Amino acid sequence: MRKYVMAGGGGLLCLALLGIDSQGSGPPLKKAKPDDTLVMALKIDRHIAAEYQATKAVPAPAASDAAFARRIYLDLAGRIPRVSEVRAFLDDKRSDKRRKLVDKLLGTSNYVNHFTNVWRTLLLPNNNNQQVQFLSAQIDAWVKPLIRANTNYDKVVRDLLTATIANRMGGFRPVPGGSGQNAVAFYQANEMKPENIAAATSRLFLGVKLECAQCHDHPFAKWTRKQFWEYAAFFGGIKPQNVAAGVFSPATDNPKVHDIEMPNNAKRVQAKFLDGKKPAWKDDDKARDVLAKWVTDKKNPFFAKAIVNRYWEHFFGIGLVDPVDDMRDENPCSHPKLLEELAQGLIDHDYDLKYLIRAITATKAYNLSSRQTHKSQENLRLFARFPLKGLTPEQIFDSISTAVGYREAPGFRQNFVGFGFNSPRAEFLNKFANPVDRKTETSTSILQALALMNGRFVADATSLERSELLAAVIDSPFMDTRQKLDTLFLAAFSRKMRGSEAGKLMPYVSKGGPSGSTKKALADVFWVLLNSSEFILNH
Repeated sequence: MRKYVMAGGGGLLCLALLGIDSQGSGPPLKKAKPDDTLVMALKIDRHIAAEYQATKAVPAPAASDAAFARRIYLDLAGRIPRVSEVRAFLDDKRSDKRRKLVDKLLGTSNYVNHFTNVWRTLLLPNNNNQQVQFLSAQIDAWVKPLIRANTNYDKVVRDLLTATIANRMGGFRPVPGGSGQNAVAFYQANEMKPENIAAATSRLFLGVKLECAQCHDHPFAKWTRKQFWEYAAFFGGIKPQNVAAGVFSPATDNPKVHDIEMPNNAKRVQAKFLDGKKPAWKDDDKARDVLAKWVTDKKNPFFAKAIVNRYWEHFFGIGLVDPVDDMRDENPCSHPKLLEELAQGLIDHDYDLKYLIRAITATKAYNLSSRQTHKSQENLRLFARFPLKGLTPEQIFDSISTAVGYREAPGFRQNFVGFGFNSPRAEFLNKFANPVDRKTETSTSILQALALMNGRFVADATSLERSELLAAVIDSPFMDTRQKLDTLFLAAFSRKMRGSEAGKLMPYVSKGGPSGSTKKALADVFWVLLNSSEFILNH
């Protein structure tokens, strides 16, 4: 059987920490304390290797250091690395430099900003409604401090589910001991309607697409219409704002309401958990407090698995259960024992999401090349190679900015279009606002392609007069043509030119291209790199 060792020597180190040598034997090490994340990474790889063996899959070779650097920066920082960052990583001779880079990135503002974008996208409906876009600022203000502090995930969800809604439009009273005053934006984005909030929370935090049972029994799963409204009853005390006959009624919340009326039959149903159990109500119990306690309970069969599956999808482009919000018996998990083990590991570490990130990124599976070398690697759910992932609009903008040296005004990261002044970021993101169901299935519209090829931002980014990087490269007296081209490749792809590329581009630049200008020829090359599929994919 093929030996299955994590890239960069991490697997061998983990085996040593566990008291096992590379031949599977050896005396136990009593004094060494295993690194929890490496232990979990090894367990993950064992589950995946077992599936390789069962299906006769052949894993791809390990990704190069350059490929890993670009991949991990995109996944954790939301942007490609700078030329200086790539060179520093490539020059680092430490055997554990990949893990060191993960630790470094998890402590940066880029990580905080990127995962704020990730969670905003999850918490807000996927549309261009200007009101929802406006609420994004409130969501950001609530989420960002939680990510920065690495707040335990179960606490984050409890705070959101128990956010107190004041009896006035847009009002909010923070929960005592809660972690922010803007969680109410989540309720506003769902129109303060119990059915919308129920659908969103079950999908986000339990991995259950319950809304399919809102009007009739779920056509493909066990969920019934009655179960949908029993779950929605936990939010039954919330009444959306209303304007009728010129009279405005603000949104209200009666937390003691434990039931809700089902539409079309005037039947009221009592709140009940999705596992079929009824809450043991006490006189002073608030409905959403009781729900939050059940949702985040360590024995909840959905909660930990749902977030583990979401983070797996973030890093691999496809979940262990796919789609990630459709966890049901009829939609089986690709590696059920792995999902169980990861979920239990997260629970044992008090829902520390950085622990989960460190474990996933330390696996051999995450460190594989994306280049397909065997037919068995076509099945992405085997994780026999790293899947190609399309970049989000924010990743594209921030990566172009990084590549060309563009700097936004300090403290100004406007993400929506409107209210007079629109930043380059807002205008760019507005053109790319078409989320896809799967990260591994991407498409670019004609308008998006034109924005990349001819848009003002990209044009300025590859302009001899405006591009900071181009100016530095072109005017450098210390680099020859080959070194200048290598630097542009490092800026865009985090790697140097390959021999075949150099054979075409060196003569092109030396002759000055169509204009006869070496400077313009270098700008042409940079424009081509930024418009290539290699640039707009995470691989």
